[in-house]
Amino acid sequence: MIRRDIQPELLDLLPQNDPRAVRAREEMCIVNGVMRNHRWIERMVRRHGQQGWKMTELGAGDGALSLRLLNSGLCREEDVQAVDLIARPSHWPTAAGWHAGDVIAASLPHSEIVIANLFLHHFTNQELHSIGSKISSTTRLIIAAEPARLWIHRLLGRLLCEVAELNDVQTHDMQLSIRAGFRGKELGLALGLGDEWLMHVQMHPLGAYRFIAERGNQV
Repeated sequence: MIRRDIQPELLDLLPQNDPRAVRAREEMCIVNGVMRNHRWIERMVRRHGQQGWKMTELGAGDGALSLRLLNSGLCREEDVQAVDLIARPSHWPTAAGWHAGDVIAASLPHSEIVIANLFLHHFTNQELHSIGSKISSTTRLIIAAEPARLWIHRLLGRLLCEVAELNDVQTHDMQLSIRAGFRGKELGLALGLGDEWLMHVQMHPLGAYRFIAERGNQV
């Protein structure tokens, strides 16, 4: 897996209310729990963010990650924005913003923090560069948890799907996600982040590619 291989995933092709798709989205709680993505992002926001900073989540899905940060007291409802193709969830806080649309076509909200969880690997490098060009000049911190593109994680992914009895959509898409994942500073380069950004990458043993970029400050 020398180069990224981006292929359409089943979850993106199935109707949103398809039972297999619904179950696959529910199973993402297991995947995130194993990879500890939400916990890590919360820790990084707490460590590198500042009180009063606005935050935008790309590919927010059901909003679980942003709601976790809200409930942890790391931000206020009025300082949270989310971008996703799906409509605003019924449980989304009234004061928080929700932008339903394609992140490639839409302009991104102004915020100091941009976060993404298992979302950016869906895009080609060219598309990622387009997303990077939309990042606000006010943004100081980018935090992303994505799949790490290593063969060992493909094996571990198959084992997890078997042990946890994940459905066929999750089993199929997990392998594609890993093949579309990142290594080294690939994500920062694809986003087109310039010299003003200091980037740090960690490859977690349980399959996560952990990326932090901070503008003008040491990470």
